[in-house]
Amino acid sequence: MMDDSRPIFIQVAEQVEERIIDGTYPEETQVPSTNEFAAFLRINPATAGKGLNLLVESGILYKKRGIGMFVSRGARGQLVDERRQAFERQYVHPLLAEAARLGIAPEAVVGMITTAAASAATATKEVRA
Repeated sequence: MMDDSRPIFIQVAEQVEERIIDGTYPEETQVPSTNEFAAFLRINPATAGKGLNLLVESGILYKKRGIGMFVSRGARGQLVDERRQAFERQYVHPLLAEAARLGIAPEAVVGMITTAAASAATATKEVRA
């Protein structure tokens, strides 16, 4: 489903990235064509192409002339690294800044996270049982 608040071509690129990360599109495999994305998402082929070309420019996809676009070797690792860095910027730094404002030591934050993770793991096991 598309989000009206962000450009569609960026959402197309993000959807492909998600499928690379989750293994739906393994490295060195072909991704659907611009026209297939356009038809599936009911968008203009030029918009779908713009999203895929973003991934070509960043080295996530590569083109084989006359054949299509493929997932680059190392693309999943590159995407995971980028996501980890973004996670740190978006969540870890603000968390530690707020902890500092509240006088909570980093070690105490680690303890809170460990406790919360254990609780979440226990809850997940109970749901599966």
